[in-house]
Amino acid sequence: MIKKIISCLILLSVLFIAGCTKKDEEDKDLLSVIKKRGELVVGVKFDSKPFGFIENGKLQGYDIDIAHLLAKRIFGNEKLVRFVEVNASNRITKLNSGEVDMLIATMTINPKRMEVVDFSYPYFYTGQAIMIRKGTDIKTVGDLNGRRVIVVLGTTGEKNIRYFAPDVVLTGYRTYQEGFEAFLQRRAQAMTSDDTILAGFVMDHPEFKILPQRYSQDAYAIAFRKEPQSASLKTEVNLALDELRRKGHLNYLKSRWMPAASDNFKESMGKR
Repeated sequence: MIKKIISCLILLSVLFIAGCTKKDEEDKDLLSVIKKRGELVVGVKFDSKPFGFIENGKLQGYDIDIAHLLAKRIFGNEKLVRFVEVNASNRITKLNSGEVDMLIATMTINPKRMEVVDFSYPYFYTGQAIMIRKGTDIKTVGDLNGRRVIVVLGTTGEKNIRYFAPDVVLTGYRTYQEGFEAFLQRRAQAMTSDDTILAGFVMDHPEFKILPQRYSQDAYAIAFRKEPQSASLKTEVNLALDELRRKGHLNYLKSRWMPAASDNFKESMGKR
């Protein structure tokens, strides 16, 4: 009789521990945490038209719309998302510190970043380009040797441009807007970044243009903390991106935020 009682107690203990372990895992699972919180927290850029930018006091853009669509899938309400401003220099730090749940911030996939974060499926493809003033004698990347070119710190632009123009003189800035302001003030003869980012500047400044060559082929993806707790959230996001792609929503967002009405933009995208 005593043996039976002991066996029952042991069994109950095992079941209790297993139940607690399962509950602990659920409590730590990021997707479960987000659902309990009732809000998705996303790191986005505020200075990267047409992906994330402020105009007339409103945060908008391609990446912003993606975040709203993810919130709609998770909560059934696209408004249940809070945006945190990030830039190329601090975005991974803000992600891994837990300040944001994910990054939707024109972040390209590369092996170095894959060592510290996990990525979703790609949601947009881009390539590095060069923006110049119309009428200058810069025609190719080789013409940048010996000239000053603006890059944004924390991006892949510096390494790529040095490969094609070893003698380029690079000037780094913390954000795209700071870099562009320096370009407006003629502190450099060119600026290099993803073609989509540069196209956002060209849309508002027809005195500039983008050279037709591309110096990389990159994919933007959503970044997550590299930990088991993010696995279910990453799966949910990948399912959402698959659905958005199948139903044509990603193409719609591209046509909305990158309209063919801009001749400069058509030129830059058509010759990739």
